[in-house]
Amino acid sequence: MNQQKARRDSLAVILGQIAIALAFIWAVVLLGGGLWRILRNPTVQSSTQSPQVETFAQVQNVPSGVFSYGGSNTWAPIRLKIDSAIQSERLGFQLRFTQPNTSMANSTTAIQMLIDDQLSFVQSDRPIAPAEYRQAEQRGFKLKQIPVAIDGIAIAVNPNLKLPGLTIADLQGIYTGAISNWQELGGPDMAISLFSSPKNDGTAQFFRNDVLGNKAFAQNIEIFSTTTQAIRRLSKTPGGIYYASASTLVPQCSIKTVPIGQGARNFISPQKEPARADCLEQRHQVNLAAFRSGQYPIARYLYVVVKENKALDARAGNAYAEFLLTERGQDAIAQAGFVRIR
Repeated sequence: MNQQKARRDSLAVILGQIAIALAFIWAVVLLGGGLWRILRNPTVQSSTQSPQVETFAQVQNVPSGVFSYGGSNTWAPIRLKIDSAIQSERLGFQLRFTQPNTSMANSTTAIQMLIDDQLSFVQSDRPIAPAEYRQAEQRGFKLKQIPVAIDGIAIAVNPNLKLPGLTIADLQGIYTGAISNWQELGGPDMAISLFSSPKNDGTAQFFRNDVLGNKAFAQNIEIFSTTTQAIRRLSKTPGGIYYASASTLVPQCSIKTVPIGQGARNFISPQKEPARADCLEQRHQVNLAAFRSGQYPIARYLYVVVKENKALDARAGNAYAEFLLTERGQDAIAQAGFVRIR
């Protein structure tokens, strides 16, 4: 009898341990996505812990002066909606957008200009690269990135191309050159024409790292220095494909965006459904809910990049980020087609 009781007690202990293990695994499954995002983007957690203020007028420690800034064209809708409003309400805080002399404005050139003391802060559409951190430290200072919004990357094709959607694996095959005809993906028998922004552009770097798994772009890719040029070409190229910020591509009427999924059965559109019949009368809207929830698989943070010191330029960059993180700033970010992080 004592042996049977001991066996029952031992079995009960084992079953209890199994139940605890299963509960732990289930918790990880439920929370994994959120934990992964926080671990991958530790600055996001720290940036959203300070109390949020409502208006630009409530932001503290704002320096006076004229401050030069630059960065990605992805930020253009935010600059248009927010920057002039900040300067109107905080008259002592004036901004001057500065482009590089020898190349197009993008995150890479702007961060280099920040390191070279040509800018006060940067509007970046990608994280700071390890080489940029090292270069700054060699100059005697550190760089800091402050996340202020989430941006989805949309994939666009010619409006006449019939295609239900694309998976991440499809995009990898297309942009590395492994897939060269739309027929391979259930479309028409038509060669794929690859369009991209310059390879040193923040969006192109993000796309290569996060979508292509750091694989090289195909050799036959056609580069466009501006999104406007790429959209015009795409609208006239039946087999063309292009990627850019959803805030820029979704409202366009001469092209169409494609639903994207991790697998073939869970395509998510970057625009609100249903599509509007007359785009020119009422533009398509970005599917912010899908980006916010993580259902749409290609998204990134937008950052304000500053020098991590007590100099006037660093104070200006921190103040600018605080303006964007106010309730008013986050509302304007959502109106511009991006996802608020507060």
